[in-house]
Amino acid sequence: MADRVYIFDTTLRDGEQAPGFSMTTEEKLQMAHQLARLGVDIIEAGFAIASKGDFEAVNRIAKEVKGPVICSLARALEQDIEVAAKALEPAERKRIHTFIATSEIHMKYKLRMDPNQVLERAVSAVRFARRFTDDVEFSCEDATRSDRDFMFKVIEEVIKAGATVINIPDTVGYAVPEEFAQLIEDIVNNVPNIDKVILSVHCHDDLGMAVANSLMAVKHGARQVECTVNGIGERAGNAALEEIVMALKVRKDFFGGLETNINTKELYKTSRLLCRITGSFVPPNKAVVGDNAFAHESGIHQHGVLSHRLTYEIMNPEDVGFPPSRRIVLGKHSGRHAIKKKLEELGVSYTQEDLERIYSKLKDLADKKKDIYDEDVEALVYQEFMKIEEEEPVKVIHFQVQSGDNLMPTATVKILFKGEERTATATGNGPVDATINALKNALGIKPKLLDYSIKALTPNTDAQAEARVVLDLEGVRASGRGVDTDIIKASVSAFVDALNRALMRKEYILQREKIRQQGTV
Repeated sequence: MADRVYIFDTTLRDGEQAPGFSMTTEEKLQMAHQLARLGVDIIEAGFAIASKGDFEAVNRIAKEVKGPVICSLARALEQDIEVAAKALEPAERKRIHTFIATSEIHMKYKLRMDPNQVLERAVSAVRFARRFTDDVEFSCEDATRSDRDFMFKVIEEVIKAGATVINIPDTVGYAVPEEFAQLIEDIVNNVPNIDKVILSVHCHDDLGMAVANSLMAVKHGARQVECTVNGIGERAGNAALEEIVMALKVRKDFFGGLETNINTKELYKTSRLLCRITGSFVPPNKAVVGDNAFAHESGIHQHGVLSHRLTYEIMNPEDVGFPPSRRIVLGKHSGRHAIKKKLEELGVSYTQEDLERIYSKLKDLADKKKDIYDEDVEALVYQEFMKIEEEEPVKVIHFQVQSGDNLMPTATVKILFKGEERTATATGNGPVDATINALKNALGIKPKLLDYSIKALTPNTDAQAEARVVLDLEGVRASGRGVDTDIIKASVSAFVDALNRALMRKEYILQREKIRQQGTV
């Protein structure tokens, strides 16, 4: 049995399907380049038939990202497979990932097909996919609730048809580790040709056991794990890539020396990039990449770690990419060489033109706040490097707020909405609420605010504030982020960012939702 575990990253497909986590093509492309630097073996770049946006993202990643295998999901339908193959054409290495449900509840109520029809569809889909590539993955959707003998038969036949990877998804997060391990062992022992393929798993976290289930599957014969950065994904999310990788590395003794191709020093940077793109925050206590993962406040713990790191740390912070100079700050007297070194420490690729833009922005920021931290640099890099792929419908020209302890907060805004200049005034419970209300009045639309959060990126009262907004616009959810030393500006930027994403993606997200209702892995 191979001593290598392949890491199949589905952040850009399953992860992006989570409400509020949609990404533009440019954002997906930037994330894909970072995943390549991280060393993932396979990037599932999207669900090509879901929308024009998904097709474009898969196609550009296939064209521009080198190293990993580039994969597109496709239902067990010829049209899906043809579109996936077309999107993947430019890839140096490509994989078509096709799937169909094998559980009784899915076959009866979703597919309205009997087992023989499902078996026939699965085999024909794999055969058709082999016309376009030698690398075809097949998934038994809802495997953990499937009849074992029927699933064994499906697996055996699709391998005969040419499947090279067999994926066993715990689609609804139903399994517990001992049970899932037994399922993998049963597949190894009961499918006669299973040795001809790579056995894969894809676990969801509905009961909080996605990582544990994935690791137990590896222990019992699986050699590919499908996972996402920060564990994002539908409902409660997927198995977290960083936790899978570090568990295999730290507990190599338990897992029989199994290794991955992951450059673990890129884990923290990859996690932070995803946060910047999606406007989400990683909880401080998040395993491996949370800000408190290596923090020690207890005096006993501090004494132990200072005496010998292994007393309370089973991982070295540098091994997952926490910059050793994370709290060394830049200021207004810093030169280009210092900024260049900081960008290199943070793993940021840049041109001389990029460096000049960042340098100018950092100088402007240094005039507003005393110290500039890594988080400030990351925020500016994100703002400068990310480009919107189409004209933004909403642009804020100007806003003004009046507020005080004996004054009703009142805001006036002037905006451009699809090229038309509009002005509106509103009151609110505070300056942020008043400004958002004024924006809604000017736009004439009333998106529902689902979540709003703001935090200081760095210490001190002059810190940059990072605001995150999640909103719902007629059933389409989108997230946005904004960064500024002024919390009102940061909040307005986040709201407008989310609103633009929702407006620009409304049509193709609705199309994707329609397809998704028919089932995903």
